Amino acid sequence: MKDFFPIILGSDENAYGNCRLFAELIDEKPLIMCSFQLYATRHSDILDCIVTPNFDTDTVFVSALLSVLREKKKYYKNVAVIPCSDRYLQLLSIHYGEFEGLIANSFISPDLLGRLDTKDTFYALCESLGLDYPKTVVAGKDEWGNALSETGLKFPLVVKPENSNGYDYLHAHFDGKKKVYFVNSPDEYGQIIKNMSSSTFAGKLIIQEFIPGGDEYMRVMNCYSDKNGKVKFMCLGQPVLEEYAPATIGNYAAIISRSDREIYEKIENFLNGLGYVGYSNFDMKFDRRTGKYMLFEINPRMGRSSYFVRGTGRNLMEYVMRDVLGSLPDGTTYSDAVSLWTEIPKCTLLKYVKNPELKKEIKSLYRKKKVCKTLFNPADRDLKRNLAITKRYYSFIKAYRKFYFEKDG
Repeated sequence: MKDFFPIILGSDENAYGNCRLFAELIDEKPLIMCSFQLYATRHSDILDCIVTPNFDTDTVFVSALLSVLREKKKYYKNVAVIPCSDRYLQLLSIHYGEFEGLIANSFISPDLLGRLDTKDTFYALCESLGLDYPKTVVAGKDEWGNALSETGLKFPLVVKPENSNGYDYLHAHFDGKKKVYFVNSPDEYGQIIKNMSSSTFAGKLIIQEFIPGGDEYMRVMNCYSDKNGKVKFMCLGQPVLEEYAPATIGNYAAIISRSDREIYEKIENFLNGLGYVGYSNFDMKFDRRTGKYMLFEINPRMGRSSYFVRGTGRNLMEYVMRDVLGSLPDGTTYSDAVSLWTEIPKCTLLKYVKNPELKKEIKSLYRKKKVCKTLFNPADRDLKRNLAITKRYYSFIKAYRKFYFEKDG
């Protein structure tokens, strides 16, 4: 019987990146499970895939995952399950007891997940544990129309669903739908509310002050906390360019890994104070007016761009594997290496990064070959796959030409 096997829930770039990481650690293909397979993992030589229609619904999820877990436990002492979306993490958290003895790694409780997902309770946690956040108003559906008059916030504003990756918002359809809205006037806000009200979405909206600065003022952090609720690894990144197409606006397109001991310690204290377990992903922005990092949200799993950590020489999947096998070292590792992760062509990156010093650094990292990409993998040689990946890669040239706008304020 072998010691370890990973099951990855999802089929996006995040899932593919995790499969790449496991390919470095084990001598067999990891398994992904999903409702339908996205382009990132199609025709791949490094993974196996089970597609189960409606896998993201409660009853199908439990029965399908139970079946696979029971089969894998015949051959492996420890089976870890890695969720690559909020929905799969939610389902694992809620139904964890039904998989007793079958899943080797741990997840946060439904109660803590609810406190982190709900922005008003999340920001209350931030305040109690010493983290800064933007001025924010949380508006339920019956408050959408009147929310602006009660905020006291000035334009420009950022408006977004409480969880843009949540099931309800992902499955809502309406004109002008975006992950995040940058709003410059009451008329713009009114049109967004009108369009949104015509859909099935009925969740809360987050209305926030816009923190001045372009994409390069954003920060992202990936962490792993062990089964005892202690942080074991942290890696900070500086996004230098985001995506701008409506469906993906706000996704990171390029990240340079960084290090900042002060924010490392603040986030570590926050996670340890919660007794958090598993992977976490933080989005924040550096406020040049105050010199503070303003925290936007925590994703209770790795983000789509988390593969940027690999460029620093660290393998994020190694932490869950060693945690399960009881071989994690003592203390916390704070990443301090510098590298570039990108999903877009070099010419596009250099065209839309406006900061001269960052451009110079990006060119230097290319020269030093300190650049990593999630989807371009020499181990995957299938022609259909490589054509699809290359086509999407170069489609960003046209997308930025069509959708890019200056965010700085």
